[in-house]
Amino acid sequence: MEKLLNKLLKFPWLVLILIIISSIGFFLIMKSNSRMETDLDKYMPQHHPAFVYSNQAEEWFNIKDGIIIAIENQDGIYNSGTIQKVKDLTKALQKMKQINKDDVTSLYTADNIIGTEDGMDVRPFFKRTPKTDEKLKRLRSNVRNNEMIFGRLVSTDETVTVIIAEIEDDVFSQEFYRQILELGKSFEDPENIHVAGRPIVEGTMALLGPADMKRMVPIVVLVIILVLLLVLRSFKSTFFTLLVVLFSTVWAFGLMAAVGIPIYAVSTMIPVMLIAIGVADGIHLYSHLHQFMIKNPDATKKEAMLDMIQGMWKPVAMTSVTTAVGFISLLTSQVYPIKYFGLFTAFGVMMAMVFSLALIPAGVMVLGLPKWKKQGKNSDEKKGSFASTFSEKIVKYKYATIIITAVVIVISITGIGKVWINSSFLEKFEKDSDIVLTDKFINENFGGTSTLNVILDSKEKDAFKNPDILRAIDRMQQDVDGTLEIVGNSFALTDYLKRMNKVMHADSEKYDSIPESQDLVAQYLLLYEMSGDPENLWKVVNYDYNKANLTFQLKSDNSKAINSAIEVIEKHIPELNEKNVELKYAGSGYKGLVFTDLILKGQIASLLLSLVIVIILLSLMFKNFMVGLIGSVPIIITSIISFGVMGLLNIPLSTTTALLSSIAIGIGIDYAVHFLERYKIYAAETGDKNLTGQHTMQHSGRAIVFNAVVVIAGFLVLLFSVFPPNRALGALVSLNMFTSFLGTVTIMYLLLFVSNIYFKHTEQKLTRIKNLHG
Repeated sequence: MEKLLNKLLKFPWLVLILIIISSIGFFLIMKSNSRMETDLDKYMPQHHPAFVYSNQAEEWFNIKDGIIIAIENQDGIYNSGTIQKVKDLTKALQKMKQINKDDVTSLYTADNIIGTEDGMDVRPFFKRTPKTDEKLKRLRSNVRNNEMIFGRLVSTDETVTVIIAEIEDDVFSQEFYRQILELGKSFEDPENIHVAGRPIVEGTMALLGPADMKRMVPIVVLVIILVLLLVLRSFKSTFFTLLVVLFSTVWAFGLMAAVGIPIYAVSTMIPVMLIAIGVADGIHLYSHLHQFMIKNPDATKKEAMLDMIQGMWKPVAMTSVTTAVGFISLLTSQVYPIKYFGLFTAFGVMMAMVFSLALIPAGVMVLGLPKWKKQGKNSDEKKGSFASTFSEKIVKYKYATIIITAVVIVISITGIGKVWINSSFLEKFEKDSDIVLTDKFINENFGGTSTLNVILDSKEKDAFKNPDILRAIDRMQQDVDGTLEIVGNSFALTDYLKRMNKVMHADSEKYDSIPESQDLVAQYLLLYEMSGDPENLWKVVNYDYNKANLTFQLKSDNSKAINSAIEVIEKHIPELNEKNVELKYAGSGYKGLVFTDLILKGQIASLLLSLVIVIILLSLMFKNFMVGLIGSVPIIITSIISFGVMGLLNIPLSTTTALLSSIAIGIGIDYAVHFLERYKIYAAETGDKNLTGQHTMQHSGRAIVFNAVVVIAGFLVLLFSVFPPNRALGALVSLNMFTSFLGTVTIMYLLLFVSNIYFKHTEQKLTRIKNLHG
């Protein structure tokens, strides 16, 4: 590597041109091939058994995510103007090419099951818009008397009605999203139109993600420029260091586009990561160059570059590899956004290393050495005095340092027990954002915008015509609906049968129950198939009546809500199993829950893997396993504190914050590598523990502080993100960088000091000399 870099110094212009041209090529690929992934199902591994079964169940019962359009009239919906809008908006949705006509449900398309003199009939609530008060009153009466519609399609206060348009996963696009919003807006006044549903969440995320990235990147670049100017005190140094991170970001996104990997919501943070992380190499290279020029003011730029490459390529390579390892460990995750985030951020980190070792020396050879403002002797003495004092105090008050650290760890461990995983995509948005407020409005007036599908399966044909099984399902529905406030409604074959039984007995509440015999159940179902739309029936049961779909509507899409429902549902499993009925789950709500489990498993696996690999790498780098263990102590403590803070502040693990441990380990270990390298050098030179500590603090400590300041400043920019999880990640990573830095210069230094790991031979030699003279 060193020989190759030395050869490149002979052709600096060629190096610059090749890097610039290739970066332009990657930029063009990125610009033409990049796409944002809007289907949240694509965030999940489709080969996972839970997803395979869920997808199969979705085919059986035509389970789809729906766009929910709520029409609100504060004076009540039962007027000809509002009812006409329900009809017109329903028809407009049915005409859209992305929506199947039969997949639009509203008061205009809904079936009204009623009793007649001849038996039972299924009719629409209206075909022509009712104009007279009498017809409007009749419509209202019909809705109020139909428990399958009242509270589900029309709110109980009768001021809101909803239209649900179910769509396939692959039809949603930015253009379709825009059309839906514009369509809804065109029907406003005096009614208010509210648009919600999982596809709308996806569309909003796809819209805000790139916009957030476009807004964040200039801010982080500006912050990094200011911090680099402060740290490096040179425009040339700042310019080339910035070029390194910008080119590495372009290469990362260019490669992503070239291999057909889409941009996920979490991918929008890669530029912030690379810009904040990639400057570290430049800081260490220019810091070394600065020290060399102070000692050798008459050296030529080529001599300076040769010395910089010779002295720095190994530590730069080591820190880049350890950082990349932290991100590569995310490949253990089965969650696609996290997996690809780790892979392409690691690639970007390695490209930042390559550009730092090639672009910066080439830039110096072409444009000359940076001109630094000279610092007086007093300034250097002050820095040396502070470093020496700090080193002495850490050793002097070592027990206090250890006790404080132990207390912080104990408090953090109590917080770790409170960490929870959040599968909610809606909670990625601000609480006062339009999409969250709309979702809240619909949840307050209806059963809920999120769903959990319970799939009931029997090997016996016509099992779900058996009244005993149907009553068991009904008991489960009543239990879940009545126990949990988070569950707004449920819908199953039982609701059809209870409605039919009631209307066949003159709407008597006494008969709002499952029919007594299997023959009667079969007769009702046959009547419905003959007079109604059997397609509606096949959404809750299959043709052979041995598979059924029970849907629970939830007022939240987070994992706590779904788990609370599942906990009550599973109390009924023994009773169903006795009747030879198996129970499984499906739908987007359940897949989101499985998603959270995969996040947790991936988090644990990546954390353990990165720790093991980092310890092995440190042991190999410093040829001592004990050094590898000591070097890992700051990042282990940092990880404990990080998760403890998450638990204590109620910050959940999500697709965003799940990146935390790998980022903390990948970046935080850099401080340990530089400190250990310098400590080893001074230990060999001085042979004195105190002097070694003082010199290490004075020289390596300076670069570590600069590194920490730049990275913390870069990640704090995430506080300006429109997504709350991004802001949480920015604050937590900044905290991690601070604790990693502090842990390196305190606990790790004390372990090095107390263990005598680089002074054992010196002490043995002194002991032998004493014995000889004794």
